[in-house]
Amino acid sequence: MPRLLPTPVQVRAAHLAASTFPALFFSALTTAAGAQAAARPVPPRAGEVPAALALIREADIKRDLYAMAGDAMRGREAGTPDEMRASIWVAEQLRDIGVKPVGDDGSYFQWFNMIRTRVSTVSTTGALGGQPLEVWKDFVPLGNSGADVNGPVVWLANAADTTVDVRGKVVATPLLAPNPASIRTTTNSPDVRYTQAAVGAMQQRFARRGAAGLILVADPTADRAFDPLVTLRVRGTYDVDRAAQRFAAQPTRAELPVPARQAGTPAFLVRGSMAPRLQQTPVAEFHVRLERFETPSTNIVGVIRGSDPVLRDEYVLYSSHQDHDGVRYLIDGDSVWAGADDNGTGSVALLASARAFAKQRPKRSILFVYHGAEERGLLGSRYHAAHPVVPLRNIVAVLNGEMMGRNHPDSASLLGVQPPHRNSTDLVTMALRANALTGRFQLDSLWDRPTHPEGWYFRSDHVPYARLNVPAVMYTTNLHDDYHTPRDKPERIDYPKLTRMTRWMYLTGWFVANAPKRPAIDPGFKLER
Repeated sequence: MPRLLPTPVQVRAAHLAASTFPALFFSALTTAAGAQAAARPVPPRAGEVPAALALIREADIKRDLYAMAGDAMRGREAGTPDEMRASIWVAEQLRDIGVKPVGDDGSYFQWFNMIRTRVSTVSTTGALGGQPLEVWKDFVPLGNSGADVNGPVVWLANAADTTVDVRGKVVATPLLAPNPASIRTTTNSPDVRYTQAAVGAMQQRFARRGAAGLILVADPTADRAFDPLVTLRVRGTYDVDRAAQRFAAQPTRAELPVPARQAGTPAFLVRGSMAPRLQQTPVAEFHVRLERFETPSTNIVGVIRGSDPVLRDEYVLYSSHQDHDGVRYLIDGDSVWAGADDNGTGSVALLASARAFAKQRPKRSILFVYHGAEERGLLGSRYHAAHPVVPLRNIVAVLNGEMMGRNHPDSASLLGVQPPHRNSTDLVTMALRANALTGRFQLDSLWDRPTHPEGWYFRSDHVPYARLNVPAVMYTTNLHDDYHTPRDKPERIDYPKLTRMTRWMYLTGWFVANAPKRPAIDPGFKLER
């Protein structure tokens, strides 16, 4: 699940609201079903639940997750051999289950190239008082844009001092501690979260004041975060050509400037030991250059053909992503960001569902898509939505599993359950019925609200399909403190809960695949805030 940058103060407010007020925030549609599931078991109607549901077993799910999210997979980072290793493993599991390949050249793989843009280590230079500085060792460019800064340094001992006119000047100043409420509570390590919040506030402050360049001197916390921050920023940014949009206002690559130039004030972070040199008002010179190249990633695609000779040409798409963050910096002695919950849980849920569908086929076909490079910006799903392996008009629903194995045993979220995110009341109704018959989770709809500061709905692989008017929902148990850290390991997963989530997701697809009519798009649906 890729990160966005919500206002951390809003994140804290949302978490406070969730803990202070009743945990369940239901729309009219979810209230009855949620209360029914919580109050008493719902007996299935005759023939409503397939016998194959019993084939979804906790032992299989646990075995698969330890294999996929173990340290041997090295975090499955997109564009690396580790993502390829995980992708091949997933394809082998699908083959053994009996899922047929529908990818390129009769394989399980739909290949695409990530367009990667990063600061060039070779061409980017820096100097202070004529003495060279090395990028990523002595200074960190606080942006992924080309920039040129050249001029005498104005030392500002107190960044909060507004009496000094800094317009058009290169300013060096100690990093101010951020407002504690502005620091995110999840993702990465506390020192990095602190530094990112501090840097963001300082950049905004001096951009408003019109500085020509900004050199931020790390405080002790930022000094500790310096090398981890390098590990995160050196990767750059990613995109994919000829792809569907994630956001309505997302520019096409043809609209992006090449090379990109720094918007606003170019800024750099230096180590705390640099302060004495900067106080001597030397001339600072920075030249940031970018490099762009292509790196392969892949979607893994397979199908179980339906049993009905007419309906088998329609497809229920089960969605996950196989990549995560790879090997990064040490936290508590561990550098493998394994991504057991994000998104090993969704991935093994698809394998378990495939075993059930392979033994008892529904009327419509079941299409399994493991999207590559989700963590780089939903690249695989954006590519497949634009180049689907079956006609897009024949995809009747997308069921996306993302982070399904943590937090309270009886709580979960179904994203796409309420407007403006709900695009198919028919699909939501089937999903709620399936929950009542399987997981019986109490559904927290707070995370599905357009006002939620995490922007959770827009951060996973169902979004490009929903934007193209394919009925779509996302199954999740939401964020936790181990999100995007090396602590997201298989041993921290609640396997009984993950099994219930998998059965819920499977049964929803069974209902969709056997319904006389495909789920309809709600009239007037428009996926905008």
